[in-house]
Amino acid sequence: MSQERTAVRQRAEAVLQRLAGAQARLREDQWRAVEALVVDRRRVLCVQRTGWGKSAVYFVATALLRGRDGDDPQGVTAPTGPTVIVSPLLALMRNQVDAAARAGIRARTINSANMDEWDGITAEIHAGAVDVLLISPERLNNPDFRDTVLPKLAATTGLLVVDEAHCVSDWGHDFRPDYRRLRTFLGNLPEHTPVLATTATANARVSRDVAEQLGSEPAAATGPRPDVLVLRGSLDRESLRLGVLDLPSPAHRLGWLADHLDRLPGSGIVYTLTVASATETAEFLRSRGWAVAAYTGQAEDADRRAAEQDLLDNKIKALVATSALGMGFDKPDLGFVVHLGAPPSPIAYYQQVGRAGRAVEHAEVLLLPGAEDAAIWRYFASLAFPPEEQVRAVLAALHTDRPLSTQALEPLVDLRRARLELMLKVLDVDGVVRRVRGGWLATGEPWTYDEARLRRVAAARAAEQQAMIEYAATTGCRMRFLRESLDDTGAVDCGRCDRCAEALFPPDVSAAALTAAQTFLGRPGVQFAPKKLWPTGLESVGVPLKGRIAPADQALPGRAVGRLSDLGWGSRLRGLVAPGTPDGPAPDDVTAAIVEVLKAWAHGDDPWPTRPAGVVSVSSRRHPTLVGSLADRIAAVGRLPLLGQVISTGSVAGDESRGNSAQRVRTLHGTLTVPAEVAAAVTGLGGPVLLVDDLVDSGWTMTMAARELRRAGAVGVLPLALAVAA
Repeated sequence: MSQERTAVRQRAEAVLQRLAGAQARLREDQWRAVEALVVDRRRVLCVQRTGWGKSAVYFVATALLRGRDGDDPQGVTAPTGPTVIVSPLLALMRNQVDAAARAGIRARTINSANMDEWDGITAEIHAGAVDVLLISPERLNNPDFRDTVLPKLAATTGLLVVDEAHCVSDWGHDFRPDYRRLRTFLGNLPEHTPVLATTATANARVSRDVAEQLGSEPAAATGPRPDVLVLRGSLDRESLRLGVLDLPSPAHRLGWLADHLDRLPGSGIVYTLTVASATETAEFLRSRGWAVAAYTGQAEDADRRAAEQDLLDNKIKALVATSALGMGFDKPDLGFVVHLGAPPSPIAYYQQVGRAGRAVEHAEVLLLPGAEDAAIWRYFASLAFPPEEQVRAVLAALHTDRPLSTQALEPLVDLRRARLELMLKVLDVDGVVRRVRGGWLATGEPWTYDEARLRRVAAARAAEQQAMIEYAATTGCRMRFLRESLDDTGAVDCGRCDRCAEALFPPDVSAAALTAAQTFLGRPGVQFAPKKLWPTGLESVGVPLKGRIAPADQALPGRAVGRLSDLGWGSRLRGLVAPGTPDGPAPDDVTAAIVEVLKAWAHGDDPWPTRPAGVVSVSSRRHPTLVGSLADRIAAVGRLPLLGQVISTGSVAGDESRGNSAQRVRTLHGTLTVPAEVAAAVTGLGGPVLLVDDLVDSGWTMTMAARELRRAGAVGVLPLALAVAA
């Protein structure tokens, strides 16, 4: 090593010691990355296991490039512009800002949670007072940031860091499509600006894809890119002990957790696949005396921060979390990770279990797969990039000179808002639409539907889902299975997992815990709120509805047996009301649950304002026998008159669409009729009517049927269904 490089390494070690303590030393690959960035100004892809120290690489490099280490006797480096870190989660940003401060590095972040600070931070960037700027990938396409901040930032960037770089791959385009915009950012960087991409969870295919995205030179037909240094290390985690427990039901899984949580070391994370599962699991564990908190993407940011801090301070035994906690949470002494339900890929699973065991000798990792996992995977896969005809409909609706908001597009295309926004981001990256103030514009550029890539992504998803099924069933080493799934060529048997050594945890569940879990999950009854606002833009498609729904037309709050995503009733209800399920009379256990819901509605903490005086059903094309038998049973048990049906005259009325609210209202408008005999019957009632249906998905069938009943003379409408979709 030359004298100059030796001096740089000594300075790098000094910065690392400020970050991690006086005994810290750079690993060889950490030094190779720092050397390539600082001395050679190269582009580097660093694929290393969680806890290896990838953030140390970019903070050490930043300190040297910015002259924040206090010593550059050889003049190897001269101060550069700020480091820009593209980071996917706010939690990750908060941890990195704190870590930078320990190394004497001034870090700031621009994100959705600090909008009132943007102007001041922008001024600091222009004044050269910021060493590190952390931004989300979505910020790259914020119109104001993209047009006013990004050009100067790209021109002065001293180091670009792409964290969680596997999201750059085609696997991540549906998840965070704005990561693909990094190609534009890269193209605007000054010549020889170093670039670092880091991830813990990239197999060989994803690594090649990310290296291709980073490359500044045309790719060769075969072999590694000469302009990208790929540092790929072992993915073994010697502190983790992996295991799988195959339990027969959600109640057994909750009961097992309540029984055995005290045997799991320290504090940890319990991952679930859905928001409903996270909230239910946390509620049950609290009822059994455990200090836990729920953490989901639907929670308020302040609540998520408080839950994170409680776990960091060991005030709770566990966070019960969805994948919203997957990247960016840093607690080195995390003692366990348990999954109630399997993630859809080994990459996702390795990412999440990697949170544990960074600074402890042993950490327990347990997977408790469920029979419902595959159905949940299929649901999330259904939210991927839409079919070509729907994309073409969006492009046809957009103008080149007059922006349309997402809300204004909804009446024109049959896509739910989240999926529509995701699709528009992908089209924006592809250059055929452009996000501006006020919405979206078409650019007029030609566009081809990349069906081959979408098929490839779908096939990759299916293969990785199958790999998770095989992981749970394997008779071989579990760590070796994960490492080989991520193309770690050095994978060997770990000697620690429940296949290599004796299983530490029996599948036994105490009778008391199982009974408590069965009782908890078997409780029927969820409330759903009435609609109070019409969707935006209906007048543009000939529907004369806007603003608030008149109070005289509204339904009252409704009730259902459960949600399709519930741990308890979800599977049972999906078997009755999901599309394609056979029609038939309501089973006895379900009608008994409806009766319990009605009892609680009458005498619970939030009872109906007035006892119902009659029963009306919504005519159903999918499940007429099911809905009819429910209405009959409710009328008989409640000793109420069965008044008839709200009739649908349209082709799909009564069947809940997966489309957006505006499209649903457009389809339903004018298709629901209250027959004269039903109108006459409801007019003279002294109380509200129960309006019975099988499934509430968008909620608009119930809303518009209730509106027709109110206009026919009903004094109130109480919606009652078997299930709500979410």
